[in-house]
Amino acid sequence: MFFRKSVTPISWIAVFLGNPGLRYENTRHNAGFITADIIAKEVGAKINRVKFNALTAVIKLGGQQVLMLKPQTYMNLSGSSVKQAMRFYKLPLDKVVVVSDDVSLPAGNIRIRRFGSAGGHNGLKDIIAKCGGEGFPRVRIGVGAPTHENFDMADWVLSKLSIDERMLVSDTALKAAAALELIIMDKIDKAMAEFN
Repeated sequence: MFFRKSVTPISWIAVFLGNPGLRYENTRHNAGFITADIIAKEVGAKINRVKFNALTAVIKLGGQQVLMLKPQTYMNLSGSSVKQAMRFYKLPLDKVVVVSDDVSLPAGNIRIRRFGSAGGHNGLKDIIAKCGGEGFPRVRIGVGAPTHENFDMADWVLSKLSIDERMLVSDTALKAAAALELIIMDKIDKAMAEFN
């Protein structure tokens, strides 16, 4: 007689935004990827399974089975990857949580929202457009704004973090990971009170 190993279904998708490849490693726009790697290291996982045009891993977080998703489609097309994963696991949009960078927040800060607009972020904009609206929680990691007004925003978010900034973003990513766990435990109000 054969017994099938019971598998706990995926109940959340945690999406970490960034751009793939060495060229974009440790850039401001990759704060989401940095957070994913820190969480994976904490729980002893490797985000290396290729699925849904993304690198993925399944972890237990907040007592739930969570799919970690690092889209490899480049930032502006992240929604395609998220949509595929949602369809496959038959999950509604409110069971998707997105971690991204935010230039309107000083480095070291995070902001949690239950839902909302893209706020000028192209990755969030694509997810909103392709996945059915703004009704998903998000954790935004501050990477600061350029100090001179003539600085091109695209150049800013794609620029490398300094060693000090990298340490600050890594510390902030740990806060984002804790917030993410609370969101997955359906304690978003607590997460907002604690981290916003």
